[in-house]
Amino acid sequence: MSEGINVPRNVAVPLNLNLTWQEKLRALSKFLGPAFIVSVAYIDPGNFATNISAGSNFNYGLVWVVLWSNLMAIFLQTLSAKLGIVTGEDLATHCGKVFSRKTNILLWTTMLFAAIATYMAEFLGATLGLYLLFGIPLVTAGCITVALTFGIVFLRRYGQHVVERVIIGLVAVIGISYLAEIFLAKPDWGAVVFHTLVPNLGPESILVAVGMLGATVMPHVIYLHSDLMKARRKSDSIEEAKSHFKMERFDIIFAMNIAFLVNAAMVVVAAAVFYGQGSPVDSIEQAHQSLAPLLGSFSAGAFGLALLASGLSSSTVGAMAGECMLKGFIGLDIPISVRRIITIIPAIVLLWLGFNPMKILIMSQVTLSFALPAAIIPLMLITKRKEIMGAFVNKSITNWIGVVIVTMIVSLNAVLLYLSFAG
Repeated sequence: MSEGINVPRNVAVPLNLNLTWQEKLRALSKFLGPAFIVSVAYIDPGNFATNISAGSNFNYGLVWVVLWSNLMAIFLQTLSAKLGIVTGEDLATHCGKVFSRKTNILLWTTMLFAAIATYMAEFLGATLGLYLLFGIPLVTAGCITVALTFGIVFLRRYGQHVVERVIIGLVAVIGISYLAEIFLAKPDWGAVVFHTLVPNLGPESILVAVGMLGATVMPHVIYLHSDLMKARRKSDSIEEAKSHFKMERFDIIFAMNIAFLVNAAMVVVAAAVFYGQGSPVDSIEQAHQSLAPLLGSFSAGAFGLALLASGLSSSTVGAMAGECMLKGFIGLDIPISVRRIITIIPAIVLLWLGFNPMKILIMSQVTLSFALPAAIIPLMLITKRKEIMGAFVNKSITNWIGVVIVTMIVSLNAVLLYLSFAG
């Protein structure tokens, strides 16, 4: 459907204002879930690599990047969710209808490379988690990761709610693990607050800052969120859509702020533990090994568990995003098993050649940052069209905020390219 929604008045509104607060809470809980699936992409293994690098090399100086990235993410995921709620179709499908075939081939190609970078980070993260926790060889751990991910994706056959509950459980593991980490690290909270609110960026830190942006604002879940809304969409009623959108905004703010706290905790723990000891971290294995003598074996175990949960959950979300993203543009549906084999091969080859997994993770996130405009620009162009969005068309201020976000991202990438080639 690409028309503005109709206005039948005989459809029940999901959240009645006359309900008691207990009944409202129960009604609200039925809408929680999609944003938690999306939020997993914001705390994936790529975040571990970029956040640890940021904290261990630049102290608390880049915590503000986490805050700004999270605000951008909330804005963009809200627009994506609105598109799915209003039209009942995902962003990639709308791109296939609105843009020319040449443009869609370009978008498809860009997002395919983004998918490869995403899967590389997810696969490596879960594999490293198994290796660090249980000492399983990397190749064997990779095979186990593939099997576990396929198992979680398979659960979607029993309904999206089942996958949502599994994902929420894995997010809880990550959050609890880093809550324990930050309690043990005892950071300088005054410095944390200052650097959260006051931006600071230099030539040495821009690569990591752009990587943090790429790791936090993820192009594939901008496409996925609109698709997830279809499972809860009951009718074309404008009143039902308003109520649904209201509940989903709460879901987004709740889930994305949990992701913000986890990401900020990663930077803060790395700054307090590694930078404070004068020990910049060059690998995730080093981070894990260094935590044990500095904070104790419990801390190292919590780190490995969080990394494993992050890799498994984000790998599942990546598969779900690929289903809608790679099919909608040009109608080409690559089977999940084939797609996963294609995207896992680069990670295995790089590991076999002896590349540092942490550096692979950081570069994968920089790649995602360059792919962001291919998600944000189509989203802004489609949600500003009244013939598609109807009463939910973007306001002028929303469009201007989108322009500012795209400009910031493109500018950061341009500066990164200049500094890279200029040395």
